[in-house]
Amino acid sequence: MANDKEKVTEKVEDSAASLTANKGQMTNAELELQADSLGSGEVKRISYFGLIGRRFLRQRSAMIGLGILLVLILIALFGKYLTPYNYVDPDFTAINQAPNAKHWFGTDGAGIDLYASVVHGLGRSLTIGITYALLTSVIAAVIGTAIAYVRGVPEKIGMWILDMLMVIPSFLLVAMIVRAASGTTGWVMLIIGMTAFGWIGYARTLRTMALSLRERDYVRAAKYMGVPSIKIIIRHLIPNLGSILIIDTVLGVIGGINSETAYSFLGLGIKAPDTSLGYLLSAGSSAMLSTPWLILIPSIVLIILCVSMQLIGDGLRDAFDPYSRAAGMVEDDDDDDAAEAQDSESSRNAKTDTDTTERA
Repeated sequence: MANDKEKVTEKVEDSAASLTANKGQMTNAELELQADSLGSGEVKRISYFGLIGRRFLRQRSAMIGLGILLVLILIALFGKYLTPYNYVDPDFTAINQAPNAKHWFGTDGAGIDLYASVVHGLGRSLTIGITYALLTSVIAAVIGTAIAYVRGVPEKIGMWILDMLMVIPSFLLVAMIVRAASGTTGWVMLIIGMTAFGWIGYARTLRTMALSLRERDYVRAAKYMGVPSIKIIIRHLIPNLGSILIIDTVLGVIGGINSETAYSFLGLGIKAPDTSLGYLLSAGSSAMLSTPWLILIPSIVLIILCVSMQLIGDGLRDAFDPYSRAAGMVEDDDDDDAAEAQDSESSRNAKTDTDTTERA
């Protein structure tokens, strides 16, 4: 018994020495796993999403993107209350006016306040992009994982259907669907048309990712226990693709906004009296030389929106990757601890000098 205890003690000491020697070369995730194996109580428990959130918050670019996006959302929601004008009522006393104190972003040829139009168009573009990204992610996740799970002939038929859907000229069909709608409901039909064809390529990607998951032991065990296939797909396959789904959903917002912009710029998307960033770009392009603010301001807003979403997407991708710099290095934490210890020591020395001076 004594020999066994000595062997265990030696093993723990060797592991601790190895942990100390490699401390500067390991990421936090690797260090937590190794320390956990020692059972030394050094690991502070944190949930998976809490860990992802902490990694995300470490990235300055991602936080900048998140801050910009929140500001744009607040403008889209409450910006209309900052001006007495709206995007449908013209001001005939101010036609084609440059930005001024009365009309912050200027007016167009009909006297419509451009600030009010940009605020409403920003909200409309965000609504279309977010709704499109959520719908395509859900549809692609269910269909892609289902095709990967069924195997055999049903899997081949499902892939054949996806291949056939990808050769359909979706752009023309979406344009036909939107043109048949009125100006007030055009954005709804645009979302339906874009979603109807936007999930196909995404489903193929998720199907490829799910091929390895269907071979996992927990999936086989659930299948042998008689769990319905739909429950296995929803409870076991899709949740294990959560990181990919979250990242692609965020980046899908950019794809939805850009698609809406392209359709509206060509006159096949949003139509008056409604407006969007793409519609404003289309309207401003016809008078770009005489009234450049009509196209410059919506372009700048669109670029800022897309860049902020891209920064958030990059931050999420790094946060889910345990080998990225977002996971942090142990040596960084050691530097922080050393800096804190140095500051504490300086404070104590300063306090000691003050006490000595007072006694003197």
